[in-house]
Amino acid sequence: MIHISPCLACLRLLAGAGRILTPGGILYLYGPYKQNGQHTAPSNEAFDESLQSQNPEWGVRNLEDLVKAAKAENLTLEKIYQMPTNNLSLVFKHN
Repeated sequence: MIHISPCLACLRLLAGAGRILTPGGILYLYGPYKQNGQHTAPSNEAFDESLQSQNPEWGVRNLEDLVKAAKAENLTLEKIYQMPTNNLSLVFKHN
């Protein structure tokens, strides 16, 4: 969802999770992410370009920016799982 929506939607998702999850509650996100501002695979870079050509507000998000925004909403990145086709599963836990 967060790569096929404006960045503001991602921020609001994190804020909503921070409000409604109880301590220990989980937010799970899946998809492609940049790491340290860089794409992790040529296919993710091409996908990002395709998304942005459809809507400039869409795109592959930077993992570190997401973690920082989540922290502001009382969510901590607990685990990253490598998934097929250069995607990641991210597990955030409400503090």
